[in-house]
Amino acid sequence: MATSTAAPASAAPSSARPRALSLWLFVIAAMVLAMVVVGGITRLTESGLSIARWEPISGTLPPLGEAQWQAEFAAYKATPQYLRVNSGMNLGEFKNIFFWEYVHRLLGRLIGLVFALPLLWFAWKRAIPRGYGWKLVGILALGGLQGAIGWWMVASGLVDRPEVSHIRLAIHLLTALTIFSACLWVGLDLRALGEDATARPARMPTVGIWALSLLVLQLMFGAYVAGLDAGFAFNSWPRMGDEWFPSEAPMITPWLRNLVDNPIMVQFIHRWLAWGVAAGAAALAFEAFRRERNIWGAAVIVAVALQISLGIATLVAGVPIPLAATHQGMAVILLGTILAASHALGRRPATV
Repeated sequence: MATSTAAPASAAPSSARPRALSLWLFVIAAMVLAMVVVGGITRLTESGLSIARWEPISGTLPPLGEAQWQAEFAAYKATPQYLRVNSGMNLGEFKNIFFWEYVHRLLGRLIGLVFALPLLWFAWKRAIPRGYGWKLVGILALGGLQGAIGWWMVASGLVDRPEVSHIRLAIHLLTALTIFSACLWVGLDLRALGEDATARPARMPTVGIWALSLLVLQLMFGAYVAGLDAGFAFNSWPRMGDEWFPSEAPMITPWLRNLVDNPIMVQFIHRWLAWGVAAGAAALAFEAFRRERNIWGAAVIVAVALQISLGIATLVAGVPIPLAATHQGMAVILLGTILAASHALGRRPATV
């Protein structure tokens, strides 16, 4: 009987460089993590409306002289935030809030370049394994969409209200985390392909789907908390003041709006949904331990414990910016840990 010498369908061509691609995607994921943290600081310092124009190219450079600074300040003076909240602000104070929004936008542009230019180079060198080109182009397109979503979010605070829509903020954050997740997951698939040319993309295990779904829901409510300044509603734990839920809390009609627009209700949900996330993470960790992926099981437990601890500390301390920013960054790390553990459980043997 003749033996077949054909390479498996999943094998990468000889010019492919999956390890280099995986490292590049991990760098992008780290940059997205940094951008999420900077975005959190931008929100906490109420800096997001300081740049009242969207100039994707020309906006790369900051104001370079007194005349340019005065022009930027004049544009900000026409916004609802200045007119209703910061009407006494001077140019020096404006420069402080301008800094964080500028860094946030600049980092977004930098991520776009660090993604697009190497992608073109890898494509030119035919270094992208079969089946991965469309995934990488999809991530690039999602990055472009994220820029548009960011401006759509900012625009909500430039018309008749002094702050951005918390719903648009949540969409902006979740899109960023989708990009982070895609970079990490595809990067892990490519790393596996670099170790074994017959490796197939991992499948998300059922327990990972549950843990991830609970975390995404919690991340959405975390964005609502940030957008509504709901973290300041009650700064005691585990009770909200003297009660588990304040009986005198004003309610919105129709009632379902309270789940999105009521700061007290949103904080309440965010507090207790954390334990649902912990349960999902524990189930994932248990499965990892059962299948002898002990490192990932331990990593998930440590990450979720740190995140809950940071959340409680942030709340009790009155939402100081360093703690709140660390809490937001740790949320991304927890997301990455759950994804990496799920990927380890979802690795599939090569086809024969």
